[in-house]
Amino acid sequence: MAYNDLREWIAALDKAGELKRIKAAVDPILEITEITDRVSKWGARGDKGPGGPALLFENVKGYPGSQLLINQFGSERRMNLALGSNSLDEIAERIRGFMDVKSPQGFLDKVKMLPMLAEMGSFFPKTVSTGPCKEVIKRGNFSVLDFPVLQCWPQDGGRFITLPCVITRDPRSGKRNVGMYRMQVYDATTTGMHWQRQKVAAEHYREHMRAAVAEGDTLRATSSVDLMARSGGGSIVAEGKQASGRMEVAVAIGTDPTLTFAAIVPAPPDVEEFMIAGFLRQKPVELVKCETVDLEVPASAEIVLEGYVQLDELKVEGPFGDHTGFYSLEDLYPVFHITCVTHRKNPIYATTVVGKPPQEDAWMGKAVERIFLPLMKLTIPELVDVNLPPEGVFHNLMIVSIRKSYPGQARKVMNAIWSLGQAMSTKCIIVVDEDCNPHDIREVVLRTTNNIDPERDIQFTLGPVDSLDHASRLPNFGSKMGIDATRKWPTEGFARPWPDELEMSKEIKEQVTMRWKEFGLE
Repeated sequence: MAYNDLREWIAALDKAGELKRIKAAVDPILEITEITDRVSKWGARGDKGPGGPALLFENVKGYPGSQLLINQFGSERRMNLALGSNSLDEIAERIRGFMDVKSPQGFLDKVKMLPMLAEMGSFFPKTVSTGPCKEVIKRGNFSVLDFPVLQCWPQDGGRFITLPCVITRDPRSGKRNVGMYRMQVYDATTTGMHWQRQKVAAEHYREHMRAAVAEGDTLRATSSVDLMARSGGGSIVAEGKQASGRMEVAVAIGTDPTLTFAAIVPAPPDVEEFMIAGFLRQKPVELVKCETVDLEVPASAEIVLEGYVQLDELKVEGPFGDHTGFYSLEDLYPVFHITCVTHRKNPIYATTVVGKPPQEDAWMGKAVERIFLPLMKLTIPELVDVNLPPEGVFHNLMIVSIRKSYPGQARKVMNAIWSLGQAMSTKCIIVVDEDCNPHDIREVVLRTTNNIDPERDIQFTLGPVDSLDHASRLPNFGSKMGIDATRKWPTEGFARPWPDELEMSKEIKEQVTMRWKEFGLE
């Protein structure tokens, strides 16, 4: 089902027995994180059900009457509930169905496509005159700390907004992007804007800088390189001048679950996340115009922050306890200036905690893995399945199984993955044969350690790495490794016989199964 807003989603969680209301007074500084961290790891200890419940804190210290929602996506069941599916593979099948559509060859084919075209039209967002997010409008005398923003970990640089839908517009095409980038609160009206350089909003930022520089002085060569490469760190300096101007930004906090999820998916730049959310919920997202910037925001959002990023202003952001299990270090990032705050009456603040897995984001990452597997198969047709283990924190380890048809194919697949959008940052790729389940880590380890000659089957390459990789030789640039754990063929230079794998005969398996009770082992 489609949830119109966060409140309908909370009611659904409550009805499904997936929500725990916390009435005790709890501090947003560190204490909520410790509670959530323990709950999110219940499944790992096996004593409560995977991921523990969603938590609604109804008595946040210093914020009388405020409510805070966290761990809303923290299990496979809740991810399915959020996306209105019985399994994530259902959504993948829907995506596959749309991708399989061929150009109509005649009148009858065109007629047959009409229902699908009508369905696709229902995914597009629509603008409405007003919405619940406009119940309270503040153009002055506001503070972002009117909301219970968390400090998650002891060495964090401050409080961070961790589950925002950050809305920007491409200055060239006019297309909007919805991304999720943490925001460190500096004071009542300013925050950091941690969009890493490979993110779409960072490219919008660079396009604004290019336009500002084109209208002014010519950059020095070193600054031109910096302009093209940096998303935030480093100043963009012309002959004694900086790139001036503003980039408008809006931030929605507490949206319906499909839009929150859509903000993290690796969508092509030309596809708006509002449309992805419409596809997932089978109903268009309603948008309203902002009060002080030329952007649209979800009409049903709990909280909206409007403002701008000044192109010539950077500030130290961090440290931040990140999903890698380590603190991401300080760096320079743009500053978001808030010009207006709108919100619902008695808004519910939605947030998340990241840290050593498993956490809530592990389940969101798994949903991305399953739903977007068909898109990966478009580019890599031999791909059978993919596993991004939570302990690999998304960008450190990808295990893939392939249908091997020719020598060297595993290496071709590695390079294909490194050419795919956000997958370019994958540090380690393990390729196994199609008869190995990539989700069975024991089987993967067995195959990998038995099937490789390390010097022959491990490939290293240099390229972009994730901004959070603290071990790389340089920020955002380092080495990556691919392991070919497939069976080796004579055409790959392997002249020795390859042994058969151990497996009991089918007849004996069935015989033992039928006699199992006789052995008294139950």
